Amino acid sequence: MIAPIPNEQATRLLIEWSNGDREAAAGLMPLVYEELRGLARGYLQQERADHTLQATALVHEAYLRLVDQRTTTWRNRAHFFGVAAQLMRRILVDHARRHRRGKRGGGWDKVEFDEALAPSVSRNLDVIALDDALQDLTKLNPQHARIVELRFFGGLKTDEVAEVLDLSQRTVEREWRMARAWLRQEIFGEKCE
Repeated sequence: MIAPIPNEQATRLLIEWSNGDREAAAGLMPLVYEELRGLARGYLQQERADHTLQATALVHEAYLRLVDQRTTTWRNRAHFFGVAAQLMRRILVDHARRHRRGKRGGGWDKVEFDEALAPSVSRNLDVIALDDALQDLTKLNPQHARIVELRFFGGLKTDEVAEVLDLSQRTVEREWRMARAWLRQEIFGEKCE
C-alpha cells in the first residue's frame, strides 16, 4: 500500500489549483493517483465479477471530472478525496443504470454492503438501490447522506469526514450510526434499534 501524501503538501497544491494554477493540478495527480486507484479498486472489488469498468478507467474518468471542477475551492486533502468519492459514486451508478437499461431491466449491479452499514451477515446490495436510498436520505437529512457518501464511497475515516464537513468527530460518529440504521431500515426493512 502506498502511503498517503502529506496533508500539507496536498493542501498547498489544492489551494494553488483553486487559485488558478493549472500546474498545481498536474503536480497533484502523480501524488494522489495510487490512492485514487486504491479507492477505485475497493469499489470495484464489491461489484459483480463480470463488471466491465476497470479501476484505471474509473480513476481516469473521476480525474477528468475533477480537473473540470473550475469553481471548486479546495480546502484540503480530505475535501479532495471526498469530492473524488462522490464523483466515483456517480460514475458507478451511471454505469450501473446504463448496464441495467442495456439488459432491459434485468441484471442488477450488486456490491457487498459495507460491514459498518450492515449487521454481521454479509449481504449483496444493489448499487442503484443504495443510490436511491441516499437520494431519499438527502431529502430528509443532507448531512447524514453526505457522511454515508464520504464513509462508504469515499473510504474516509471519521476524523477525515469531520474535517471535510467541518464537524466534530463525535457528531460524525453519532450521525453515522443514525444514518446506517436508517439505511438498514430503508434497504433491508430491518427495524432500527
